[in-house]
Amino acid sequence: MKLTLPMLLLALCAALTIGTPAEARQDSQRTSASKASKTGKAAKANPARRPTTASKARAPQRSVAVRSAQTRRVALQPVEPARPSVGQVLGLHGSSDPLDLKSSVALVVDQDTNEVLFSKNPGAVLPIASITKLMTALVVAESKVSLDDVLTISQDDIDTEKGSRSRLAVGTQLTRGEMMHLALMSSENRAANALGRHHPGGLPAFVDAMNRKAVALGMRDTHYVEPTGLSSKNQSSAQDLAVLVRAAHQVPLLRELSTSQEAQVAVGHRVMQFRNTNGLISNPQWDIGLQKTGYIVEAGRCLVMQAQLAGRKLIMVLLDSSGKYSRMGDAERIRKWLGTAQMPVATPVAARLG
Repeated sequence: MKLTLPMLLLALCAALTIGTPAEARQDSQRTSASKASKTGKAAKANPARRPTTASKARAPQRSVAVRSAQTRRVALQPVEPARPSVGQVLGLHGSSDPLDLKSSVALVVDQDTNEVLFSKNPGAVLPIASITKLMTALVVAESKVSLDDVLTISQDDIDTEKGSRSRLAVGTQLTRGEMMHLALMSSENRAANALGRHHPGGLPAFVDAMNRKAVALGMRDTHYVEPTGLSSKNQSSAQDLAVLVRAAHQVPLLRELSTSQEAQVAVGHRVMQFRNTNGLISNPQWDIGLQKTGYIVEAGRCLVMQAQLAGRKLIMVLLDSSGKYSRMGDAERIRKWLGTAQMPVATPVAARLG
């Protein structure tokens, strides 16, 4: 049979169509084998470059898993519970009162008549924190030492009891009067310790003078071991502290320094601004003649004041308050209560506030 040209062309196209896939597969297999051979040789030559596409895909998953595990470990760490105050340990916060105060100890006394207007656990002996500085200032004022003497903050004034901070660096030099001002107004611990350390006879003699003054005032529940209040061993009762407030209020310098809103003090080449720790000082609804705040964990939030309220000169003591601002809130409750026509009958206490 004679093949025509069109028939030859059709046969050639069919042959090409049938052979191309097999050849392509063979070529692809040869190419893959060649690549695999090269990859194997490269992997043997450099083991660090062996990760495959699958391992690369798994790497982010492992990273996410690690981060998730770390997150779970952080979340599962136990939260350390807040340490209770001595008053909480003794159960004093279980005592109720007509004003629902947050302070476990409260006492309001008429300064002129000694009449007790309000009392709550007035005889409980508790740590008093920086209320201590009121006695510190009283002893300094009565020691007749010069307030113009320059005192120097030293390593001995650094708080090793609680690790509290201070703006008065070691080497700071201020007059005794400036140190007393910062101790009363801003509750500066290093200033208070420096006052005691520079006392004639040193710190032991100063602490002894504090305790002797307490005895002289009839403060039988009171004991001091240092002049700042950082130690929980500085303890007293509301009844005793009312006596202390009355005595301190008789010293004009203590009234002035404890109630100033702020002060500028030259420390080296800088002028530093210090403010009062008692926010009620700047409140126009309050007429405060003397005050001191205090706080350490064992004592809770504390506040003592002499103030004129409802036409009467009053002494107010608040100890072991359970919130940052609750002592101020308690003072406001008492002020508003005193302004009302009817006042709850207070539990009487022993009359040794004179």
